[in-house]
Amino acid sequence: MATEFKRRVYANVPAGTITVAAQQIYEAPNNCDTVVIGLLLTNTSGSSVTADVGVIPQDNTEGPTNASTQENFTYLIKGAQIPVGSALEIISGKVVLANTGTGTGDILCVRASLASSLDATVSVLENT
Repeated sequence: MATEFKRRVYANVPAGTITVAAQQIYEAPNNCDTVVIGLLLTNTSGSSVTADVGVIPQDNTEGPTNASTQENFTYLIKGAQIPVGSALEIISGKVVLANTGTGTGDILCVRASLASSLDATVSVLENT
């Protein structure tokens, strides 16, 4: 089993309804368990913004169903205030994202209250 640390950076996290297509910042790769070891959100705008972060599970059967997208979604944080020029560390421990097959794995999503106002940096350890 191989392990590899990875970092992904996303500028201008989108606003709007959380969907896989719009707000996905990380998806567990095929046959891989991933440990998210950090998620930092940075306010790059001139006003205060809020952020939502959550997970859409691999089999889309866990958590409440979003009526508009028909995707199950579990919040890690909802409506977190991020002041001008500040950053918020959402995950500073460990969250496991899994993919036990060859299809879509667990998906980490981030939504901003204002478009082009947040940058996200996620650090993971992938076990393949």
